[in-house]
Amino acid sequence: MTETWTPADPGVLSLPSGRLLRGRGLRRPLPTGPTPTYAVYLLGKQPPEVPWESRWLRWPDFRLPSDRADARAALGEAWERAAGERIELACGGGRGRTGTALACIAILDGVPADRAVEFVRREYDSHAVETPWQKRYVRHFGDG
Repeated sequence: MTETWTPADPGVLSLPSGRLLRGRGLRRPLPTGPTPTYAVYLLGKQPPEVPWESRWLRWPDFRLPSDRADARAALGEAWERAAGERIELACGGGRGRTGTALACIAILDGVPADRAVEFVRREYDSHAVETPWQKRYVRHFGDG
């Protein structure tokens, strides 16, 4: 059995389905405990190499994903894999892009689009999803 994260672990968001995802800021040290089995890095430039499987989603700081179709695919894959793997989403600070991505994944998990930002701010970080256009992106993510 693979070691899992718990909702009490730092940065771990528990979705309504019970899936767990960890959000974090790459400028902070890697948390102790089990490492991710898969990660999506939300950065404007290519992330450093990591010893686990990862995907880079080009997403400049304070902005939106450069390719929205690629973002939808990456976040959908993260949500699917979270059913049985340790999934991490991370940007530089762990709030704006990471919070936006977590809110989008919450929508895939059944959280209504108009409540997803509030859900992530309550359950993950009260400062998640930093800009008006990130909030708008989350609201419209549910449109397909």
